[in-house]
Amino acid sequence: MAVQIIADLYGCKEILDDMDAITEAAHKAIDYVSSQIVEECIHKFNPIGVTYFAVISTSHFSIHTWPEYGYAAIDIFSCNDMVADGISQMLKELFNAKRIMVRVIERDISSPDDNNE
Repeated sequence: MAVQIIADLYGCKEILDDMDAITEAAHKAIDYVSSQIVEECIHKFNPIGVTYFAVISTSHFSIHTWPEYGYAAIDIFSCNDMVADGISQMLKELFNAKRIMVRVIERDISSPDDNNE
């Protein structure tokens, strides 16, 4: 029905405080999951850190960075169940992460009451 991917990336390099690099990585990842950007927003925090958010044709995609810790948090929510296939390796490469932890949550969009009918 729908899937949510929560990725924690550790040991990332220079990309974390670079708005252009974050945007480019997001575009590559969004393309990888066969989605299109409907609308996007990016914010650079002072003194460091970036948040990127996109409404995509299959739901949403977000990145939050903490450069001082070499950490990025990525969330992908999609009605395309195939989104999880290979995305962890791609994110690891895009962010030059030493380690990545990915959780996949299957979202059931049917109402619990639908099963009783």
